[in-house]
Amino acid sequence: MMTDPISDMLTRIRNANAAMKDDVTMPSSKQKVALAEILKREGYISDFQVVDNAGPVKQLKVGLKYSDDRQRTISGIKRVSTPGLRVYRAATEVPRVLGGLGVAVLSTSQGLMTDREARQRNVGGEVMCFVW
Repeated sequence: MMTDPISDMLTRIRNANAAMKDDVTMPSSKQKVALAEILKREGYISDFQVVDNAGPVKQLKVGLKYSDDRQRTISGIKRVSTPGLRVYRAATEVPRVLGGLGVAVLSTSQGLMTDREARQRNVGGEVMCFVW
């Protein structure tokens, strides 16, 4: 039984990125798809798709992105809020990652969004992860 699926997703991406894999597959969920959408929009991954295999669980296939000379676009990815220690921030306290060079992903009442979107909409929420 997996207790933290988002942490599992981030670890799979981190490990595949370190091994220079082109893509990584994991069990799918609505929250994972929303997180993959943010990573794609911010330019950290090339693409993603939900694959419906013959098994009971749909799979999320994430395509990792590298530069022309095989430099990684994701240099770091870190889980912030865990099931054992939830981290919430008000709209005025939304964190910046590397002075704005990275992205913090927040789970808000309006769905998953980046730190910039949360500041723009003036909403706070649970800080899911940092990506840089």
